[in-house]
Amino acid sequence: MKRAPLPVAIVCAAGLLTMVPSPGEAHAAPRHDHAATLTGITWQRCNGFNNSIQCGHLKVPLNYNKPNGRQITLAISLLRHTSSAKHYKGVMLSNPGGPGGEGLDLGPGLAASLPHGVGNDYDWLSWDPRGVGASRPALRCKSGYFDAPRRPYRPTTKGVRRYWLRRAKAYADACAAHDPQLLRHMKTRDSANDMESIRKALHVKKISYYGFSYGTYLGQVYSSLHPTRVKRMVLDSNVDPRRVWYQANLDQDRAFDRAIEIYFRWVAHYHRVYRLGATGKAVSHRYYKTIASLSRHPHGKLGPDEWSDAFENAGYDRSSWVDVASAWRSYAAKGRVGPMLSQYRYGDNPGDDNEFAVYNAVQCTDVQWPSKWSRWQRDNTAYNKKYPFLTWSNAWFNAPCLYWHAKPGHPVKVNGKATKSALLIDETKDAATPYEGSLEVRKLYPHSSLIAEPGGTTHADSLEGDRCVDDKIARYLRTGHLPHRKPGRRADATCKPLPDPHP
Repeated sequence: MKRAPLPVAIVCAAGLLTMVPSPGEAHAAPRHDHAATLTGITWQRCNGFNNSIQCGHLKVPLNYNKPNGRQITLAISLLRHTSSAKHYKGVMLSNPGGPGGEGLDLGPGLAASLPHGVGNDYDWLSWDPRGVGASRPALRCKSGYFDAPRRPYRPTTKGVRRYWLRRAKAYADACAAHDPQLLRHMKTRDSANDMESIRKALHVKKISYYGFSYGTYLGQVYSSLHPTRVKRMVLDSNVDPRRVWYQANLDQDRAFDRAIEIYFRWVAHYHRVYRLGATGKAVSHRYYKTIASLSRHPHGKLGPDEWSDAFENAGYDRSSWVDVASAWRSYAAKGRVGPMLSQYRYGDNPGDDNEFAVYNAVQCTDVQWPSKWSRWQRDNTAYNKKYPFLTWSNAWFNAPCLYWHAKPGHPVKVNGKATKSALLIDETKDAATPYEGSLEVRKLYPHSSLIAEPGGTTHADSLEGDRCVDDKIARYLRTGHLPHRKPGRRADATCKPLPDPHP
């Protein structure tokens, strides 16, 4: 499943949190005597953030079956609560998704975005998961997988197919050579065990949790393994645990095709602004015609793949619609490549593949992927005929799993019956984690409630300013109140999604 961008409101200062010696601040006392002491980790001042944020390190077993064996280090940050004793609610862990997303700065962003001062009620504990960012070792395999321009995603010839298969195998081989021990212990179950190690280190009986996208699956796994340790849990844009991970990617192909056609109709609605087509069908035709042209003649670093990748943002998040359409208009009217390349997510820092390496390390080992290329080719060829926007891009993004060297495991059976409280959120036309996943998680968690945003296509957008959604989250996190659960396979509350943007 392609890694989703972080929600806009919670991208703060990724990569800037580092520890510096500050013995006088170690073991800083909490504001209130009633609060958890949180002294199982030595807290020190962070560089790159204000003085209210502290950082620490926690050593955990690489292999939980050998707890006295090799240890790895998790990088952790802490924003302590500032509310009164009456309102203090304990420790909140959070994960931005991916897998592979850096999480150190997530908690402070969420705390600031919660309305009514509810963010002040929690100690926000954020961490870079194993292999990610400032945690050590950080997994890096081989830069250049997204260097532009690349051969077309659509394998119209044997040569194109061989190009991508060689590329995928070379990446998998590089990962195996980097740190084979680490590679064998990058499953979601391992990160869930890390969460339990963090809880134990903090000396607290229960934790709360806020997860986005893949982070919802991590929350599902943790709460299935440790249901009595969960106090409150918010899961935004839920992974369907039945579909991890090969089938989940095919589900994405279908959902992204729908989302991008919605976007094309929006572009057509503003034809007087963008001049890209007066109907959704005309805009769509222009999009695919440009791909065909760039397949024959790439425009500098802008090839057909970079063009396709630039539009993925529009499938993920409606807040990007204006920027993508403006970049498209600039290219169509003036031939300007720069604005389009600026929308290309993996063009920003192609030399650092940490995020992509961890993505593969988790998904390729959580579960066995089809081991024969013939299965991939058959399924993706069939899907591409109906859903051409993402299908082959998604296939090659995940193709290293075809050659992955670490032995896959078996997914944790997700069971939420013993989890006493969970709030689920999703837009009904979410492309990255289709809405059916949230309905399934609601079924598996009988003490949960689901807030749906009918017609919305934005992924993982809670605490983005939709007061209907955000107020319900704040009420839940302050009081534990969930929307009344309704019978049947449906949402328990609905909110209008944020309105479509205007140029």
